[in-house]
Amino acid sequence: MRVLILGGTTEASDLTRLLAADSRFDATISLAGRTANPKAQPVRTRIGGFGGADGLVAWLKQDATQAVVDATHPYADQISTNAVEACARLAIPLASIVRPAWELRPGDTWIPVASAEAAADALGPEPRRVFLTLGRLELGAFATAPHHHYIARTIDPPNDVPLPPDIRLFSGRGPFDCESETTLLAREKIDVLVSKNSGGAATYAKIEAARRLGIPLVMIARPNKPRGHGVESAEAAVIWLEHQRTHRTTSCSARGV
Repeated sequence: MRVLILGGTTEASDLTRLLAADSRFDATISLAGRTANPKAQPVRTRIGGFGGADGLVAWLKQDATQAVVDATHPYADQISTNAVEACARLAIPLASIVRPAWELRPGDTWIPVASAEAAADALGPEPRRVFLTLGRLELGAFATAPHHHYIARTIDPPNDVPLPPDIRLFSGRGPFDCESETTLLAREKIDVLVSKNSGGAATYAKIEAARRLGIPLVMIARPNKPRGHGVESAEAAVIWLEHQRTHRTTSCSARGV
């Protein structure tokens, strides 16, 4: 069964490993290309956009794709919108790995906002030491609040993204642990964190560290992301694919194909 995985997450990498070891499936993973040196995958890999829903429809036809698994980041709403439309047009089954969001716990102080721009406004008029744990493309939103001192952790350098004048960058890729995150926040005398509610375990340590130190966190809400059949893990996606394959095989047998 030919499967397209829309990737870029830990769950997507887990799914490629499972499918690469299963001869029933012939998988391709598609990465957006926002990371300069993505991790190598054990299945065919394509990098870059499709050109909207129309481009994705054309690619799915050319590849003779039989099922799609959307394992993109919770904030990658545009590709998910395109996937829902393209799969509906071609009657291709679509599953979406839905990573549960982080939830507020006792000791957390979250300031919920709708966007990176709103997060910059929420930092307030008094200068603060701010730890930005966002994608590099969102850093430009904080140029409108230049009176703060920023420390930003990204996988890749922001390159041509306009930055606030007082910012220090360093690279890092999860998973992180609570002890090192606590040490980082304390050493840098951080007053407030800014984060997306990405969910998962890889970067949750910063939430634990902020709770431990009593540091507030400006939390950017998730977008309203379209999806197909919801599953919560790579393993659940494989079970769904097995069902689709069985259903397809049964249907073909009934038609005498």
